[in-house]
Amino acid sequence: MRRRELGVLWGGSLLGAGAQAQAVQRRDVRFQSQGLHCAGWYYLPGDHHPGERRPAIAMAPDYGALKEMQLDRVATAFAAAGLAVLLFDYRCTGASEGEPRQSLLWWDQITDYRNALTWLGLQPEVDARRLGAWGTGYSGGHVLQLAAFDRRVQCVVAQTPMTHAWEAFYADLAPKALEQLSAVQAQARAMRMTTGEIEVLPIVSGGEGTGVFRQPEARNWYEQAALRAPRWVNRVTLETTEAFAQYEPAAAIARIAPTPLLMVVAKDDDITPVGLQLQAFAKAGEPKQLVELAGGHYAPFDAARQQEFLGPQVAWFAKHLPRRG
Repeated sequence: MRRRELGVLWGGSLLGAGAQAQAVQRRDVRFQSQGLHCAGWYYLPGDHHPGERRPAIAMAPDYGALKEMQLDRVATAFAAAGLAVLLFDYRCTGASEGEPRQSLLWWDQITDYRNALTWLGLQPEVDARRLGAWGTGYSGGHVLQLAAFDRRVQCVVAQTPMTHAWEAFYADLAPKALEQLSAVQAQARAMRMTTGEIEVLPIVSGGEGTGVFRQPEARNWYEQAALRAPRWVNRVTLETTEAFAQYEPAAAIARIAPTPLLMVVAKDDDITPVGLQLQAFAKAGEPKQLVELAGGHYAPFDAARQQEFLGPQVAWFAKHLPRRG
């Protein structure tokens, strides 16, 4: 059966036998996105044969993270299961081009996803009719928005996705706090226009700091994951946080159907609130599947639990992006 053919390597372990995992090919690539070069890693299954065209997925990191931050083993798992994979850094981050650095504007990042799909579809090893998208956290929201409007996406997996930024980060602020925040953002806009100066703040900080994320879980994950990502910097532009308030992939989630959607939710997630994720999923059309597992937002990156989280995801791609011939 097609599902078994693509999914053969995840029956015992997501990476299959060690020799199979080691056989996955990875090379550095760059692709154009609105005049900028985005840097990526391109993976091919070890059993790929010349002239064969495989299904492929595009994938990218969470908020302010880089491809080196625990995503290599995720991409390798998908490639070991038979998919071609493009894992990339967004513009203005990591090894990719773009200024100002650490600008994480969601509409730019979704455009980078679109151009990653275009690049994949042009590769001789890829069947452009069988493209999928994978994301986690912030990028989990991106792939929901992407799949709602880009019909090249034939299958989508959103892991712990950000679905309603306003409700998650701003709805509980007092009117006075919102007024002060608006004033700070307006001042930053004036500075950008008159002096070119870019205001930044930390991505993660302690509980009393000014970071976007102040939860200990977030700080611990970024600091540990960054040990393998020397280009990572703990800052984001203030303009990014202003744009973030407008970010609501859930508003378009009903438009994803009939593209198959898998949402993977961590039941103890307090970074992207679980209740909001479930509200979004309820509005999605069929075919869809929800997987709920114990743990916080970063539990999927625990090596000991990789198979638990990725097993259903590999199976979903196997079912809806089947390998042919």
